[in-house]
Amino acid sequence: MSIIKKFVFNGFQENTYVIHDNDICLIIDPGCFEKHENEELTAYIESNHLTPVALLLTHAHIDHVLGCHFVQSKYEVPMYLHKEDFATLKAVSNYAHVYGFPGYTEPKDPDVFLQGGEIIEFGSIRLNVKFTPGHAPGHVVFHNEEENYVINGDVLFAGSFGRVDLPGGNIDVLKDSIFNVMFNLPDSTEVYCGHGPETTIGKEKQTNLILQY
Repeated sequence: MSIIKKFVFNGFQENTYVIHDNDICLIIDPGCFEKHENEELTAYIESNHLTPVALLLTHAHIDHVLGCHFVQSKYEVPMYLHKEDFATLKAVSNYAHVYGFPGYTEPKDPDVFLQGGEIIEFGSIRLNVKFTPGHAPGHVVFHNEEENYVINGDVLFAGSFGRVDLPGGNIDVLKDSIFNVMFNLPDSTEVYCGHGPETTIGKEKQTNLILQY
């Protein structure tokens, strides 16, 4: 059974996840930037005797990629990103200073470009990649069907949904991702969001603001 550890990093209060089973782990959306944030992440990995094997990105907005260079340098793991969000990733270095991150270092290019539909498997951790654009053009979620959870980035939040006023955002596309991808998951699916608390698919199908749009 996977253990999912959440960290809340940077001024955007972004959720970074470490998923581990036995002695390997996946790092998803590393938002760590400050030294103490990097130390918090590495301390958890080291204290649990984990070996990182992959860096996965739901999408490439600044708050989700601030720690990519650090993770790549520290652990030399392959980075996975949807091909449609490569331009989003490359743009971060042009505006990071505006958001108060003048020391941002651009990560190396992704090792694996996702398209959606892949199965990422490390040890007993098996994640189905589902393409969910709308918040970002190359947004994906990582669904563990066997363990009934999804790492959903900024598609759904508890009672809300990802903003669509950033470059590449589109409310109609996001609604399609939510209604035709996310809401097709079992109601009991645990949803780990890119910001804020966890929720379930069933709860969001009853209460989410997207139902009003």
